[in-house]
Amino acid sequence: MRQIIAIGGGGFGREIGDLKIEKYIVQQANKIKPKICFIPTATGDDQGYIDNFYKAFNSLDCFTSHIDFFKRTIDLRTHILNQDIVYVGGGNTKSMLAVWREWELDSILKEAYEKNIIMSGVSAGAICWFEKGITDSWKHHQAIIPCLGFVKGICCPHYDEEPERVPFVKEILETNKIDECIAIDGYCALHLINDLPKFSICFKNNADTHYVVFNNNKEILHKNLLGVKKIKI
Repeated sequence: MRQIIAIGGGGFGREIGDLKIEKYIVQQANKIKPKICFIPTATGDDQGYIDNFYKAFNSLDCFTSHIDFFKRTIDLRTHILNQDIVYVGGGNTKSMLAVWREWELDSILKEAYEKNIIMSGVSAGAICWFEKGITDSWKHHQAIIPCLGFVKGICCPHYDEEPERVPFVKEILETNKIDECIAIDGYCALHLINDLPKFSICFKNNADTHYVVFNNNKEILHKNLLGVKKIKI
């Protein structure tokens, strides 16, 4: 069973709190002491972020590891294919994908996904699995960029918590740059199973996942994703 858990915002990168979404991810592996690897490329392998990863997932009784690209880099394929879960951190999506492609990690991750290793992550680590993502990798504007294409669709994170997100999605729908968008609120995750959205996992407030379309050139509609069940944890 192929799984992707795409988090719109929140989690251990902000605070080591109740770790609700982290516990949910670990539970999906259905193993005692699962192996989880953190890939913090999007922040340039920020050490504080790496430290928080270990604090969070060590407390959840996981075998933890991470991958550096800005120090000497391990044998990527051997390591990734030995994991139960991959977790990709947030940050600059464009730079992250460029580094991955240079190291051929994109193809290794696809192989791992096809072998049922769980793919997960937040923000950059959420949109990277889709065909395209909406990113703020540029300082002064948002953009649509090609991503890994493991699953169909265009994904936008931080939909309810960053004020520039909704207007940009509205603009690109109105100008026919996109036809539809999957938008994930902060403190919410979209859980895809076998390439299809199945669960919207809310782990704070009333966050949700939205299917956003432009209706007859008149208004933006936020619909429920077909077949997706909302779960609050």
